[in-house]
Amino acid sequence: MGKISFGTDGWRAIIAGDFTFDNVNLVAKAIGYYIKNNYRNKPVLVGYDTRFLAKEFAIEVSNVMNDMGFNTLVTSEPIPTPVIAFAAKNLNSAGAIMITASHNPPEYCGIKYIPDYAGPATPDITDEIVSNVKLLEDGSLEFKKATVRGNLEYICPKEKYFEFLKSIIDLDKFKNLELKVAYDALYGTGQNYLNVFLSQISRCKIRALHNYRDVLFGGGMPEPSEGYLKELKEFVLENKFDLGLSNDGDADRFGILDENGDFYNPNKVISLLLRHLVKNRKFKGSVVRTLATTHLLDKLAKLYDVELIETPVGFKYIGAEMRERDVIIGGEESGGLSILGHIPEKDGILADLLIVEMLSYEKKSLSQIWKDLISEIGYEPYNKRLDLHLTDEVKKYVMNKFKNETPNEMIGLKVIGVKTIDGVKLYFEDTNSWLLVRASGTEPIIRAYIETDSKEKLSAFEIAMKEIVASHGQDN
Repeated sequence: MGKISFGTDGWRAIIAGDFTFDNVNLVAKAIGYYIKNNYRNKPVLVGYDTRFLAKEFAIEVSNVMNDMGFNTLVTSEPIPTPVIAFAAKNLNSAGAIMITASHNPPEYCGIKYIPDYAGPATPDITDEIVSNVKLLEDGSLEFKKATVRGNLEYICPKEKYFEFLKSIIDLDKFKNLELKVAYDALYGTGQNYLNVFLSQISRCKIRALHNYRDVLFGGGMPEPSEGYLKELKEFVLENKFDLGLSNDGDADRFGILDENGDFYNPNKVISLLLRHLVKNRKFKGSVVRTLATTHLLDKLAKLYDVELIETPVGFKYIGAEMRERDVIIGGEESGGLSILGHIPEKDGILADLLIVEMLSYEKKSLSQIWKDLISEIGYEPYNKRLDLHLTDEVKKYVMNKFKNETPNEMIGLKVIGVKTIDGVKLYFEDTNSWLLVRASGTEPIIRAYIETDSKEKLSAFEIAMKEIVASHGQDN
Protein backbone atom coordinates (compact mmCIF):
# COMPACT_ATOMS: atom_id res chain seq x y z
CA MET A 1 0.00 0.00 0.00
CA GLY A 2 1.38 3.41 -0.93
CA LYS A 3 1.98 6.22 1.51
CA ILE A 4 -1.14 8.27 2.22
CA SER A 5 -0.40 11.85 3.21
CA PHE A 6 -2.59 14.94 3.28
CA GLY A 7 -1.06 17.99 1.64
CA THR A 8 -2.36 21.56 1.67
CA ASP A 9 -5.62 20.39 0.10
CA GLY A 10 -6.23 16.71 0.84
CA TRP A 11 -4.67 13.52 -0.53
CA ARG A 12 -3.99 13.04 -4.25
CA ALA A 13 -2.44 10.13 -6.10
CA ILE A 14 -2.42 8.33 -9.44
CA ILE A 15 -5.53 6.26 -10.18
CA ALA A 16 -4.83 2.51 -9.97
CA GLY A 17 -1.42 3.32 -8.50
CA ASP A 18 -1.91 4.49 -4.93
CA PHE A 19 -5.40 5.87 -5.56
CA THR A 20 -7.29 2.58 -5.40
CA PHE A 21 -10.67 1.57 -4.03
CA ASP A 22 -8.93 -0.10 -1.09
CA ASN A 23 -7.04 3.07 -0.19
CA VAL A 24 -10.12 5.27 -0.70
CA ASN A 25 -12.00 2.88 1.59
CA LEU A 26 -9.25 3.27 4.19
CA VAL A 27 -9.19 7.08 4.01
CA ALA A 28 -13.00 7.19 4.15
CA LYS A 29 -12.93 5.14 7.36
CA ALA A 30 -10.28 7.48 8.81
CA ILE A 31 -12.45 10.51 7.99
CA GLY A 32 -15.47 8.64 9.36
CA TYR A 33 -13.80 8.19 12.75
CA TYR A 34 -12.96 11.89 12.85
CA ILE A 35 -16.61 12.69 12.13
CA LYS A 36 -17.77 10.16 14.72
CA ASN A 37 -15.63 11.89 17.37
CA ASN A 38 -16.81 15.40 16.51
CA TYR A 39 -20.42 15.26 15.25
CA ARG A 40 -23.67 13.67 16.31
CA ASN A 41 -26.65 12.74 14.14
CA LYS A 42 -25.73 14.84 11.13
CA PRO A 43 -25.52 13.69 7.49
CA VAL A 44 -22.26 13.53 5.55
CA LEU A 45 -22.18 15.08 2.07
CA VAL A 46 -20.24 13.34 -0.70
CA GLY A 47 -19.34 15.00 -4.00
CA TYR A 48 -17.09 14.31 -6.97
CA ASP A 49 -15.56 15.96 -10.03
CA THR A 50 -15.49 14.90 -13.70
CA ARG A 51 -12.50 12.57 -13.47
CA PHE A 52 -12.34 8.90 -14.42
CA LEU A 53 -14.10 6.77 -11.76
CA ALA A 54 -14.73 9.84 -9.56
CA LYS A 55 -18.41 8.97 -9.11
CA GLU A 56 -17.58 5.35 -8.32
CA PHE A 57 -15.04 6.44 -5.70
CA ALA A 58 -17.71 8.74 -4.22
CA ILE A 59 -20.12 5.82 -3.93
CA GLU A 60 -17.39 3.82 -2.20
CA VAL A 61 -17.01 6.65 0.33
CA SER A 62 -20.78 6.79 0.81
CA ASN A 63 -20.92 3.03 1.45
CA VAL A 64 -18.26 3.34 4.15
CA MET A 65 -20.14 6.22 5.79
CA ASN A 66 -23.39 4.22 5.65
CA ASP A 67 -21.64 1.20 7.19
CA MET A 68 -20.52 3.47 10.03
CA GLY A 69 -24.12 4.53 10.61
CA PHE A 70 -24.02 7.94 8.90
CA ASN A 71 -26.68 9.06 6.45
CA THR A 72 -25.11 10.40 3.27
CA LEU A 73 -26.19 13.07 0.80
CA VAL A 74 -24.44 12.29 -2.49
CA THR A 75 -24.48 14.78 -5.35
CA SER A 76 -26.42 13.61 -8.38
CA GLU A 77 -23.80 15.02 -10.77
CA PRO A 78 -20.22 16.33 -10.69
CA ILE A 79 -20.09 19.40 -8.45
CA PRO A 80 -17.67 22.31 -7.87
CA THR A 81 -15.83 22.27 -4.56
CA PRO A 82 -17.20 25.69 -3.49
CA VAL A 83 -20.75 24.47 -4.14
CA ILE A 84 -20.46 21.36 -1.98
CA ALA A 85 -18.66 23.44 0.67
CA PHE A 86 -21.60 25.87 0.67
CA ALA A 87 -24.02 22.93 0.92
CA ALA A 88 -22.06 21.42 3.82
CA LYS A 89 -22.80 24.55 5.85
CA ASN A 90 -26.25 25.26 4.47
CA LEU A 91 -27.55 21.73 5.14
CA ASN A 92 -26.30 21.57 8.75
CA SER A 93 -24.10 18.58 7.96
CA ALA A 94 -21.10 16.85 9.48
CA GLY A 95 -19.07 18.21 6.58
CA ALA A 96 -18.43 17.04 3.04
CA ILE A 97 -16.06 14.55 1.45
CA MET A 98 -15.03 15.62 -2.04
CA ILE A 99 -13.48 13.34 -4.64
CA THR A 100 -11.28 15.60 -6.75
CA ALA A 101 -7.71 16.17 -7.86
CA SER A 102 -8.48 19.79 -8.74
CA HIS A 103 -6.14 20.96 -11.54
CA ASN A 104 -3.87 17.89 -11.55
CA PRO A 105 -3.31 15.79 -14.72
CA PRO A 106 -6.06 13.32 -15.72
CA GLU A 107 -4.32 10.26 -14.27
CA TYR A 108 -4.73 11.70 -10.76
CA CYS A 109 -7.65 11.61 -8.37
CA GLY A 110 -7.96 12.85 -4.82
CA ILE A 111 -10.05 13.07 -1.68
CA LYS A 112 -10.48 15.87 0.82
CA TYR A 113 -12.66 16.56 3.82
CA ILE A 114 -14.46 19.89 4.14
CA PRO A 115 -15.77 20.54 7.69
CA ASP A 116 -19.21 22.02 8.36
CA TYR A 117 -17.81 25.56 8.47
CA ALA A 118 -17.40 25.27 4.66
CA GLY A 119 -13.67 25.88 4.47
CA PRO A 120 -10.53 23.76 4.08
CA ALA A 121 -9.73 21.37 6.90
CA THR A 122 -7.14 22.87 9.26
CA PRO A 123 -3.94 20.97 10.17
CA ASP A 124 -5.34 19.70 13.48
CA ILE A 125 -8.18 18.01 11.55
CA THR A 126 -6.00 16.50 8.82
CA ASP A 127 -3.47 15.38 11.44
CA GLU A 128 -6.22 13.43 13.24
CA ILE A 129 -7.38 11.87 9.95
CA VAL A 130 -3.82 10.84 9.01
CA SER A 131 -3.37 9.40 12.51
CA ASN A 132 -6.57 7.38 12.02
CA VAL A 133 -5.19 6.05 8.73
CA LYS A 134 -2.09 4.74 10.50
CA LEU A 135 -4.12 3.22 13.35
CA LEU A 136 -6.35 1.42 10.87
CA GLU A 137 -3.35 0.17 8.91
CA ASP A 138 -1.56 -1.32 11.91
CA GLY A 139 -4.73 -2.71 13.47
CA SER A 140 -4.70 -0.45 16.54
CA LEU A 141 -8.09 0.85 15.40
CA GLU A 142 -10.44 -1.96 14.46
CA PHE A 143 -13.19 -1.06 12.02
CA LYS A 144 -16.65 -2.10 13.13
CA LYS A 145 -19.90 -1.58 11.28
CA ALA A 146 -22.71 0.28 13.05
CA THR A 147 -25.72 -1.65 14.34
CA VAL A 148 -28.01 0.46 12.15
CA ARG A 149 -26.77 1.25 8.65
CA GLY A 150 -27.15 4.78 7.33
CA ASN A 151 -29.11 5.74 4.21
CA LEU A 152 -27.96 7.26 0.91
CA GLU A 153 -29.89 10.14 -0.68
CA TYR A 154 -29.03 12.06 -3.85
CA ILE A 155 -29.03 15.87 -3.85
CA CYS A 156 -28.31 18.78 -6.21
CA PRO A 157 -27.41 22.02 -4.36
CA LYS A 158 -26.95 24.03 -7.56
CA GLU A 159 -30.04 26.25 -7.38
CA LYS A 160 -29.57 27.07 -3.68
CA TYR A 161 -25.99 28.04 -4.46
CA PHE A 162 -27.23 30.28 -7.28
CA GLU A 163 -29.66 31.97 -4.88
CA PHE A 164 -26.83 32.52 -2.42
CA LEU A 165 -24.64 34.10 -5.12
CA LYS A 166 -27.41 36.61 -5.79
CA SER A 167 -27.07 37.83 -2.21
CA ILE A 168 -23.31 38.39 -2.57
CA ILE A 169 -23.00 40.18 -5.91
CA ASP A 170 -24.59 43.52 -6.80
CA LEU A 171 -27.45 42.08 -8.82
CA ASP A 172 -28.61 45.48 -10.12
CA LYS A 173 -25.29 45.94 -11.92
CA PHE A 174 -25.92 42.81 -13.98
CA LYS A 175 -29.51 43.34 -15.11
CA ASN A 176 -28.81 45.46 -18.19
CA LEU A 177 -25.23 44.33 -18.75
CA GLU A 178 -24.45 43.37 -22.36
CA LEU A 179 -20.82 42.30 -22.33
CA LYS A 180 -19.54 39.51 -24.59
CA VAL A 181 -18.13 36.84 -22.30
CA ALA A 182 -16.44 33.56 -23.25
CA TYR A 183 -16.22 30.85 -20.60
CA ASP A 184 -13.91 27.83 -20.72
CA ALA A 185 -15.01 25.06 -18.34
CA LEU A 186 -11.91 23.02 -19.23
CA TYR A 187 -14.12 19.90 -19.08
CA GLY A 188 -14.41 20.35 -15.31
CA THR A 189 -17.19 20.82 -12.77
CA GLY A 190 -17.75 24.46 -13.74
CA GLN A 191 -19.88 23.20 -16.64
CA ASN A 192 -23.19 25.05 -16.72
CA TYR A 193 -22.49 27.06 -13.59
CA LEU A 194 -20.96 30.41 -14.52
CA ASN A 195 -22.35 30.46 -18.06
CA VAL A 196 -25.87 29.48 -16.94
CA PHE A 197 -25.93 31.81 -13.93
CA LEU A 198 -24.63 34.79 -15.92
CA SER A 199 -27.22 34.21 -18.63
CA GLN A 200 -29.94 34.20 -15.96
CA ILE A 201 -28.98 37.52 -14.36
CA SER A 202 -27.72 39.58 -17.32
CA ARG A 203 -28.06 40.30 -21.02
CA CYS A 204 -24.48 39.26 -21.67
CA LYS A 205 -23.69 37.28 -24.78
CA ILE A 206 -22.09 34.12 -23.41
CA ARG A 207 -20.20 31.39 -25.22
CA ALA A 208 -19.13 28.26 -23.33
CA LEU A 209 -16.12 26.20 -24.44
CA HIS A 210 -15.29 22.63 -23.38
CA ASN A 211 -18.54 22.57 -21.48
CA TYR A 212 -18.81 18.79 -21.26
CA ARG A 213 -17.13 15.91 -19.47
CA ASP A 214 -13.89 14.51 -20.90
CA VAL A 215 -11.90 12.45 -18.39
CA LEU A 216 -8.73 13.15 -20.41
CA PHE A 217 -9.37 16.93 -20.35
CA GLY A 218 -8.78 17.28 -24.06
CA GLY A 219 -5.28 15.91 -23.69
CA GLY A 220 -4.26 18.70 -21.32
CA MET A 221 -4.92 19.63 -17.71
CA PRO A 222 -7.93 21.35 -16.13
CA GLU A 223 -5.72 24.21 -15.02
CA PRO A 224 -6.79 27.79 -15.88
CA SER A 225 -3.26 29.03 -16.49
CA GLU A 226 -2.06 30.82 -19.59
CA GLY A 227 -0.70 27.68 -21.25
CA TYR A 228 -4.03 25.85 -21.08
CA LEU A 229 -6.23 28.76 -22.19
CA LYS A 230 -4.95 29.11 -25.76
CA GLU A 231 -8.28 28.15 -27.34
CA LEU A 232 -10.08 30.63 -25.09
CA LYS A 233 -7.63 33.33 -26.13
CA GLU A 234 -8.13 32.59 -29.82
CA PHE A 235 -11.90 32.73 -29.39
CA VAL A 236 -11.79 36.05 -27.52
CA LEU A 237 -9.58 37.64 -30.17
CA GLU A 238 -11.35 36.21 -33.23
CA ASN A 239 -14.82 37.16 -31.98
CA LYS A 240 -13.83 40.42 -30.27
CA PHE A 241 -15.20 39.41 -26.89
CA ASP A 242 -14.81 41.58 -23.78
CA LEU A 243 -13.67 38.84 -21.42
CA GLY A 244 -12.43 35.28 -21.27
CA LEU A 245 -13.17 33.46 -18.02
CA SER A 246 -12.29 29.99 -16.83
CA ASN A 247 -12.18 27.61 -13.86
CA ASP A 248 -10.08 24.63 -12.92
CA GLY A 249 -11.27 21.02 -12.57
CA ASP A 250 -13.24 21.55 -9.37
CA ALA A 251 -13.97 25.26 -10.03
CA ASP A 252 -12.35 26.62 -6.90
CA ARG A 253 -9.74 28.47 -8.96
CA PHE A 254 -10.04 30.94 -11.83
CA GLY A 255 -8.42 32.09 -15.05
CA ILE A 256 -8.99 35.55 -16.58
CA LEU A 257 -8.27 37.00 -20.04
CA ASP A 258 -8.92 40.60 -21.04
CA GLU A 259 -10.28 41.87 -24.35
CA ASN A 260 -6.80 41.62 -25.89
CA GLY A 261 -6.46 37.97 -24.91
CA ASP A 262 -3.89 38.86 -22.26
CA PHE A 263 -3.79 36.53 -19.24
CA TYR A 264 -4.21 38.01 -15.77
CA ASN A 265 -2.47 35.95 -13.14
CA PRO A 266 -4.12 35.52 -9.71
CA ASN A 267 -1.89 38.21 -8.17
CA LYS A 268 -3.36 40.74 -10.59
CA VAL A 269 -6.92 39.50 -10.20
CA ILE A 270 -6.90 39.57 -6.40
CA SER A 271 -5.44 43.08 -6.45
CA LEU A 272 -8.04 44.30 -8.94
CA LEU A 273 -10.85 42.83 -6.87
CA LEU A 274 -9.57 44.32 -3.60
CA ARG A 275 -9.62 47.72 -5.29
CA HIS A 276 -13.10 47.05 -6.68
CA LEU A 277 -14.59 45.85 -3.39
CA VAL A 278 -13.26 48.84 -1.44
CA LYS A 279 -13.66 51.53 -4.09
CA ASN A 280 -16.97 50.47 -5.66
CA ARG A 281 -18.67 48.15 -3.16
CA LYS A 282 -17.46 50.09 -0.06
CA PHE A 283 -16.46 46.91 1.79
CA LYS A 284 -14.74 47.36 5.15
CA GLY A 285 -12.48 44.95 6.97
CA SER A 286 -9.07 43.33 6.42
CA VAL A 287 -7.29 41.82 3.45
CA VAL A 288 -5.56 38.46 3.91
CA ARG A 289 -2.87 37.02 1.68
CA THR A 290 -0.35 34.20 1.94
CA LEU A 291 3.41 34.71 2.14
CA ALA A 292 3.68 33.82 -1.55
CA THR A 293 1.11 36.33 -2.77
CA THR A 294 1.80 39.77 -4.26
CA HIS A 295 2.75 42.75 -2.10
CA LEU A 296 0.68 44.88 -4.44
CA LEU A 297 -2.07 44.03 -1.97
CA ASP A 298 0.01 45.68 0.77
CA LYS A 299 0.29 48.85 -1.30
CA LEU A 300 -3.44 48.90 -1.94
CA ALA A 301 -4.20 48.18 1.71
CA LYS A 302 -2.07 51.15 2.72
CA LEU A 303 -3.73 53.35 0.08
CA TYR A 304 -7.20 52.44 1.31
CA ASP A 305 -6.25 52.31 5.03
CA VAL A 306 -7.06 48.61 5.28
CA GLU A 307 -5.37 46.11 7.60
CA LEU A 308 -3.14 43.57 5.83
CA ILE A 309 -2.73 40.08 7.31
CA GLU A 310 -0.10 37.63 6.05
CA THR A 311 -0.46 33.85 6.53
CA PRO A 312 1.54 30.73 5.70
CA VAL A 313 0.93 29.23 2.25
CA GLY A 314 -2.39 27.39 1.91
CA PHE A 315 -5.96 28.63 1.72
CA LYS A 316 -6.76 26.82 4.98
CA TYR A 317 -4.91 29.61 6.79
CA ILE A 318 -6.84 32.29 4.90
CA GLY A 319 -10.08 30.46 5.65
CA ALA A 320 -9.22 30.39 9.35
CA GLU A 321 -8.80 34.18 9.33
CA MET A 322 -12.10 34.61 7.50
CA ARG A 323 -13.86 32.67 10.23
CA GLU A 324 -12.47 35.00 12.90
CA ARG A 325 -12.82 38.49 11.41
CA ASP A 326 -14.35 40.57 8.62
CA VAL A 327 -12.17 39.94 5.57
CA ILE A 328 -12.83 42.01 2.46
CA ILE A 329 -10.91 39.53 0.35
CA GLY A 330 -8.59 36.65 1.07
CA GLY A 331 -6.44 35.30 -1.74
CA GLU A 332 -3.41 33.28 -2.76
CA GLU A 333 -1.16 33.40 -5.81
CA SER A 334 -2.14 29.87 -6.87
CA GLY A 335 -5.60 31.09 -7.85
CA GLY A 336 -7.93 30.96 -4.87
CA LEU A 337 -10.01 33.72 -3.32
CA SER A 338 -13.11 34.41 -1.29
CA ILE A 339 -14.74 37.59 -0.02
CA LEU A 340 -16.69 39.07 2.86
CA GLY A 341 -20.08 37.41 3.29
CA HIS A 342 -19.08 34.24 1.43
CA ILE A 343 -17.85 30.86 2.69
CA PRO A 344 -14.19 30.63 3.83
CA GLU A 345 -13.32 28.47 0.82
CA LYS A 346 -11.85 29.21 -2.59
CA ASP A 347 -14.54 29.97 -5.17
CA GLY A 348 -13.48 30.41 -8.79
CA ILE A 349 -17.06 30.88 -9.97
CA LEU A 350 -17.52 33.87 -7.68
CA ALA A 351 -14.12 35.27 -8.72
CA ASP A 352 -15.18 35.23 -12.38
CA LEU A 353 -18.49 36.91 -11.54
CA LEU A 354 -16.76 39.66 -9.57
CA ILE A 355 -14.59 40.50 -12.57
CA VAL A 356 -17.76 40.96 -14.65
CA GLU A 357 -19.28 43.04 -11.85
CA MET A 358 -16.16 45.23 -11.73
CA LEU A 359 -16.41 45.98 -15.45
CA SER A 360 -20.04 46.95 -14.97
CA TYR A 361 -19.11 49.43 -12.22
CA GLU A 362 -16.09 50.91 -13.97
CA LYS A 363 -17.59 50.97 -17.47
CA LYS A 364 -14.10 50.34 -18.80
CA SER A 365 -12.22 47.43 -20.30
CA LEU A 366 -10.24 45.15 -18.03
CA SER A 367 -6.95 46.33 -19.52
CA GLN A 368 -7.83 49.96 -18.77
CA ILE A 369 -8.83 49.17 -15.17
CA TRP A 370 -5.45 47.50 -14.67
CA LYS A 371 -3.69 50.59 -16.06
CA ASP A 372 -5.68 52.73 -13.62
CA LEU A 373 -4.59 50.56 -10.69
CA ILE A 374 -0.93 50.69 -11.70
CA SER A 375 -1.14 54.45 -12.11
CA GLU A 376 -2.54 54.77 -8.58
CA ILE A 377 0.18 52.60 -7.04
CA GLY A 378 3.09 53.97 -9.08
CA TYR A 379 4.72 50.80 -10.39
CA GLU A 380 3.89 47.45 -11.99
CA PRO A 381 4.96 44.28 -10.16
CA TYR A 382 6.49 41.31 -11.96
CA ASN A 383 6.24 37.91 -10.31
CA LYS A 384 7.04 34.31 -11.05
CA ARG A 385 7.03 30.92 -9.37
CA LEU A 386 9.87 28.52 -10.09
CA ASP A 387 9.16 24.83 -9.49
CA LEU A 388 12.62 23.34 -9.06
CA HIS A 389 12.49 19.55 -9.34
CA LEU A 390 15.41 18.35 -7.24
CA THR A 391 16.70 15.23 -5.60
CA ASP A 392 16.06 15.02 -1.86
CA GLU A 393 19.76 15.71 -1.30
CA VAL A 394 19.78 18.92 -3.36
CA LYS A 395 16.43 19.96 -1.92
CA LYS A 396 17.85 19.68 1.61
CA TYR A 397 21.01 21.54 0.56
CA VAL A 398 19.13 24.50 -0.92
CA MET A 399 16.83 24.90 2.10
CA ASN A 400 19.80 24.70 4.49
CA LYS A 401 21.58 27.29 2.37
CA PHE A 402 18.75 29.77 2.88
CA LYS A 403 18.04 28.88 6.52
CA ASN A 404 21.56 28.61 7.88
CA GLU A 405 23.58 30.70 5.43
CA THR A 406 20.98 33.33 4.57
CA PRO A 407 22.47 35.53 1.83
CA ASN A 408 23.20 39.18 2.66
CA GLU A 409 22.42 40.18 -0.91
CA MET A 410 21.15 38.87 -4.24
CA ILE A 411 21.44 40.40 -7.73
CA GLY A 412 23.18 43.38 -6.13
CA LEU A 413 20.33 44.13 -3.72
CA LYS A 414 20.89 43.99 0.03
CA VAL A 415 18.66 41.75 2.12
CA ILE A 416 16.97 43.94 4.75
CA GLY A 417 14.63 41.39 6.32
CA VAL A 418 14.03 37.66 6.71
CA LYS A 419 10.88 35.74 7.68
CA THR A 420 10.83 32.01 8.41
CA ILE A 421 7.24 31.15 9.38
CA ASP A 422 6.88 29.06 6.19
CA GLY A 423 10.10 28.46 4.28
CA VAL A 424 12.48 31.43 4.04
CA LYS A 425 11.33 34.80 2.74
CA LEU A 426 13.86 37.52 1.93
CA TYR A 427 13.00 41.22 1.70
CA PHE A 428 15.27 43.52 -0.34
CA GLU A 429 16.38 47.14 -0.04
CA ASP A 430 14.43 48.41 -3.05
CA THR A 431 11.22 47.60 -1.05
CA ASN A 432 9.47 46.19 -4.14
CA SER A 433 11.47 42.95 -4.33
CA TRP A 434 11.11 39.76 -2.28
CA LEU A 435 11.89 36.06 -2.62
CA LEU A 436 10.24 33.13 -0.86
CA VAL A 437 11.81 29.66 -0.93
CA ARG A 438 9.68 26.72 0.25
CA ALA A 439 10.21 22.98 0.14
CA SER A 440 7.29 20.76 -0.81
CA GLY A 441 6.33 18.38 1.97
CA THR A 442 5.22 15.63 -0.42
CA GLU A 443 7.42 16.00 -3.53
CA PRO A 444 11.15 16.52 -4.32
CA ILE A 445 10.41 20.11 -5.30
CA ILE A 446 11.48 23.51 -4.05
CA ARG A 447 9.26 26.40 -5.00
CA ALA A 448 10.79 29.84 -5.34
CA TYR A 449 8.33 32.74 -5.46
CA ILE A 450 9.79 35.95 -6.82
CA GLU A 451 8.35 39.46 -7.02
CA THR A 452 10.09 42.62 -8.17
CA ASP A 453 9.47 45.79 -10.18
CA SER A 454 11.14 45.05 -13.54
CA LYS A 455 11.51 42.23 -16.01
CA GLU A 456 15.30 42.56 -15.78
CA LYS A 457 15.33 42.02 -12.02
CA LEU A 458 12.90 39.10 -12.36
CA SER A 459 15.23 37.40 -14.84
CA ALA A 460 18.24 38.10 -12.61
CA PHE A 461 16.54 36.53 -9.56
CA GLU A 462 15.64 33.45 -11.62
CA ILE A 463 19.26 33.03 -12.77
CA ALA A 464 20.52 33.52 -9.19
CA MET A 465 18.22 30.78 -7.87
CA LYS A 466 19.37 28.34 -10.54
CA GLU A 467 23.02 29.15 -9.76
CA ILE A 468 22.44 28.32 -6.09
CA VAL A 469 21.02 24.93 -7.08
CA ALA A 470 23.91 24.33 -9.49
CA SER A 471 26.48 25.21 -6.79
CA HIS A 472 25.49 22.14 -4.77
CA GLY A 473 28.16 20.00 -6.38
CA GLN A 474 30.86 22.66 -5.83
CA ASP A 475 30.07 22.99 -2.10
CA ASN A 476 30.28 19.26 -1.41
